[in-house]
Amino acid sequence: MGSMLPLLIQLASGAVGGNVAGSLMKNSSLGTLGNSIAGIAGGGIGGQLLGMLGMAAGTGGMDIGSIISSVASGGVGGGVVMAVIGLIRSAMAK
Repeated sequence: MGSMLPLLIQLASGAVGGNVAGSLMKNSSLGTLGNSIAGIAGGGIGGQLLGMLGMAAGTGGMDIGSIISSVASGGVGGGVVMAVIGLIRSAMAK
């Protein structure tokens, strides 16, 4: 379970990041469920990409650096993916 904890934190913070981005970008919002799903996907992807690049401190430990790194990478990844999907959806609707 210890190795799954950073991923779970990234997914949860990705959902939050997606909803925050959706509330900031009203025209590109996908709704609460859509923002959450896009955020979860982005949180997982963002956390894994930063981990592969060596920028994430999340090595499965429970230290504060690992937790903050997981929250930050998941939240940013979730917000970015939600924004990109929302902008693509808005552009296609025109």
